[in-house]
Amino acid sequence: MSRTPVPSVARPAADTPVPRSRRRSAAASAQAQARPGVLQRLQGQQVSQRRVAFPRRLFCQELAVLLDAGIPLYEAIATLCEKEESGDVARVLNSLTTDLSEGRTLSQAMRQQPQAFSSLLIASIEASQRTGQTAEALRQHAAYLTWLTGLRDKLVSAAIYPAILIGASLVVISFLTVFVVPRFADIYEGMGGEMPWASAVLLGIGKGVGDHPWLTLGGLLGLGMALAAAWKAPVVRAAVSERLWRTPVIGPRLRLIELASLYRTLGLLLQAGVAVVPALEASLELVGPSLRPSMTQATRRVREGARLSDALQRHHLTTPVSVRMMRVGEQTGELGPMLERAATFYDEELARFTEWVGKVVSPALMLIMGVLIGGIVVLMYLPIFQVADQIQ
Repeated sequence: MSRTPVPSVARPAADTPVPRSRRRSAAASAQAQARPGVLQRLQGQQVSQRRVAFPRRLFCQELAVLLDAGIPLYEAIATLCEKEESGDVARVLNSLTTDLSEGRTLSQAMRQQPQAFSSLLIASIEASQRTGQTAEALRQHAAYLTWLTGLRDKLVSAAIYPAILIGASLVVISFLTVFVVPRFADIYEGMGGEMPWASAVLLGIGKGVGDHPWLTLGGLLGLGMALAAAWKAPVVRAAVSERLWRTPVIGPRLRLIELASLYRTLGLLLQAGVAVVPALEASLELVGPSLRPSMTQATRRVREGARLSDALQRHHLTTPVSVRMMRVGEQTGELGPMLERAATFYDEELARFTEWVGKVVSPALMLIMGVLIGGIVVLMYLPIFQVADQIQ
C-alpha cells in the first residue's frame, strides 16, 4: 500500500507552535499545497473514524528514544512514519506531522485521532508538555501498556487449561450422546424388559438424537449463535460481570484487579503532572462498570476539597494496605509513585491467584467432567448388568 508522503516542514526541537511570522512568510509558497493538505486531513479523519490497530506501546517506546537522542518532535514522528510499513499506521503518523506543521501541539494532534490514541495517553502528554517531560511521559505510558499486556496474559493463561478441559469433555459427551447412546437404545429396545429410570432417560435422549441428528445439530448451532449474540450485548456482559463480582472466591480477586488497574492509571497521570481531579475524570472512563458509580462519587468529593485517600476510602475503593500507602504519599508529596507501588503490591496477589487456579480449579474441573462422562458410560451399561443378574 502506498503511503502519503510526509510534508518536508522543519519543526523546532520542542512541540511548541510554529511562530506566526514564519507561517506568514511561507503562506505564498504553501498556497499551492493547501488543497493537498486538506485532502490529507480528510484522509486522516477517515482513518480515525474506523478502528485502527495502532501499536501504541511501540510508538511510545520509539518516540521516547528519538526524543532522548535530541531529535526534534516533528522530525522524530516523521522518521517513524518513513519506516512504517502498515498503511493505516503510516496515515495516522502522517496526520500527526500535518497537525504539528500547522502549529498544533502533540496532544492536540493526538486528539484528532481518537481511534489510535487513548484519552489516558493524551492526558499524560498534555500535562507533560507544560513541564517539558514528554519523553518521560511516553516511557511511563509504554510501561503502563506493558503491565496491561502482562495482566491480560496472566488471566488468559489461567483460563486456557480449564477451557481446553471443558471443551474436550463436551466433545466426548457429544460423541457419546450422538453416536454411542442411540446404538445402545436400539439394542435395548429390541431386548424389551424394564430398565432403571436413569438409563431409560439417557437412552430416550439418545434415541431422540439418533432419529433427528440434523435437527439436534441445528438446535445446538442456534443455541451457540444465540449465546454469542447475547454476550455482545452490554447489558448481558454487565449482568455476568455483576454476578462474578458477587461470587465468593472470584469476586474479591476481580476487585483487586480493578483496583490495581485504577491505582496504576492514577499513578501514571499524577507522575505526568496531571492534577488529581482531572486524573480521576480520565480514569473514570477506563474503570469497569462495577467501580464507576463509586468513582463518580469519589471524584465529586475530591472536587469539593476532600483528600484522595479519604474520598476513595469512603466509597470502598481502597484496601487497608493501599489507603495507608496513599496517606504516606500525600504526606511526602509522592502520591503518584506510591499509587504505582500499591498496584505492584496487588500484582503479586494476582500471581498467587493464578497459581491457585492452576492447583485447585483445574483438578476440580477434571473431577467433575470425569464424573459426567463416567456416569454416561455406567448408565449405558447398567441395563446389561441388570439382565445378567436376571439370567443368574
